[in-house]
Amino acid sequence: MGKRSRSASLDAAVVDVLHREVGQVSGRRFSQRFAASKDLVLRLELYKKLNKHSGCVNTVSFNAYGNILVSGSDDRQVILWDWETGNIKLAFHSGHQGNVFQAKIMSFSDDRSIVTCAADGEVRHAQIHEDGEVEIEMLAKHQGRAHKLAVEPGSPHGFYSCGEDGLVQHIDLRTRSATELFTCPPHGDRAAYMSEVHLNAIIIDPRNPNLFAVAGSDEYARLYDIRRCKWDASTDFGRPADYFCPPHLIGDEQVGITGLAFSDRSELLATYNEEFIYLFSRDMGLGSNPRRKSSTSDDVEKAPQVYKGHRNCETVKGVNFFGPRCEYVVSGSDCGRIFIWSKEGGELIHVMEGDRHVVNCIEPHPHSTILASSGIERDIKIFTPKAMEKATLPKNIGQDRMCSRIRWFDFIDDDDDEDDSDMADEDDEYICDDDFDYYDDDDDDDDDDDEDEEEEDDDDDDVDNDVDNINDGDHEGEGNKDVDDLLDRYDDDETNSDSHFVSSEEAKGQEEQDGPNSFTARSDVGAVLYSRTPPKK
Repeated sequence: MGKRSRSASLDAAVVDVLHREVGQVSGRRFSQRFAASKDLVLRLELYKKLNKHSGCVNTVSFNAYGNILVSGSDDRQVILWDWETGNIKLAFHSGHQGNVFQAKIMSFSDDRSIVTCAADGEVRHAQIHEDGEVEIEMLAKHQGRAHKLAVEPGSPHGFYSCGEDGLVQHIDLRTRSATELFTCPPHGDRAAYMSEVHLNAIIIDPRNPNLFAVAGSDEYARLYDIRRCKWDASTDFGRPADYFCPPHLIGDEQVGITGLAFSDRSELLATYNEEFIYLFSRDMGLGSNPRRKSSTSDDVEKAPQVYKGHRNCETVKGVNFFGPRCEYVVSGSDCGRIFIWSKEGGELIHVMEGDRHVVNCIEPHPHSTILASSGIERDIKIFTPKAMEKATLPKNIGQDRMCSRIRWFDFIDDDDDEDDSDMADEDDEYICDDDFDYYDDDDDDDDDDDEDEEEEDDDDDDVDNDVDNINDGDHEGEGNKDVDDLLDRYDDDETNSDSHFVSSEEAKGQEEQDGPNSFTARSDVGAVLYSRTPPKK
């Protein structure tokens, strides 16, 4: 039977090629099926490391063509990379006085229009001129950190911002002005002690750009319809069109959402801190007034797909779809690994080493089976399917850096009143481990520091988990850790010896001279290296 199954698989592959050759399958469809193949995903491995930032890299994003990668960091620099060669096309100071949390290239701008947001709460626009000069202007301001931006699909002008003040703003580059749409209010019991939801994520539905979702410091992902709002913001737009939340988390005041993603089918993906990742279809919405209700068989059938195995207890992590038709779900983890699941069924299929500490950002290439990742380390890693052998999941992966606080839940409400504290002795749902072979690093100083950290980590106890239990477990482990403490441990003093960077002092002086909203940065390499490369045909 085994030989027959293997032969059938090979025959199917041969038939696909033959169908393409005789014109029964279009080249585009064949390439999509090939790019989505599990065999290709299992061959992903490290292709290149991009090293230039002097702080944690908080954001990575490809342009529409996929030939340029933009990154932002704690060093407040923005860098445009030719990721395939590892060369820098342009590097400039963002103008922010805090860590850069997101940088996006606007559509149809010849890759010369970049928007950013940062820990200083500011939303800024950088316009790159032909001679390499970068003109930067502040467009909007949040009270508190501004975590994410959402660029309107196909628009060179419009995008949204959200921040810890709960405010959602729409910015139009043509008018260089921001419209305050609404401040996200808490729902239910949290309203008694929380004035607004601190927003971590905002995302636009690619199939219907009128719809966007936000999420943050409570259990709900909220869906809004921009058509309900007048541009003068004179109407009450704070009421969502729909709410999304796993039934067992409704009313849980200990969880929040750190990242969102929309699929090409308008499915909504949400990653919870101290919890798991969930996939919602549109019919799983709770309506405009969600309430906890008793579980029924229909509720079980409509329960969101869950993805387990990673750990999201430290920092603000994103989540994403991967593949030409969003066939996979990808996420970073506190243990420094990258996790890849099949979207349908939630099976964990691939785990890769991505960072010595924490992987926060996973960005898929817009057209190819390529991933970019970043985290606490100062580099960006590019993964391509170049491995000779397909990766396999290890049978056992220990976990030695557990979340600091463990809580357990049943996915279906547990009606008994017995103390479940003894459940902590059972196998949990996390498979993360810090004890793994890592990529060679040319920086000897960093290696020495990491050896010291590894010695400290070795003092912790390992908790072994069978990876086969990840997709079938019944209980959830949780914990939390202060983000600032984490960054203080891993972040060295910001230094910058690169002559082509505009230093923080120079940027501050320019801003004082030009005014608080704009200044001009000059990059010595801009005029030489910044030349847009057309997509390969």
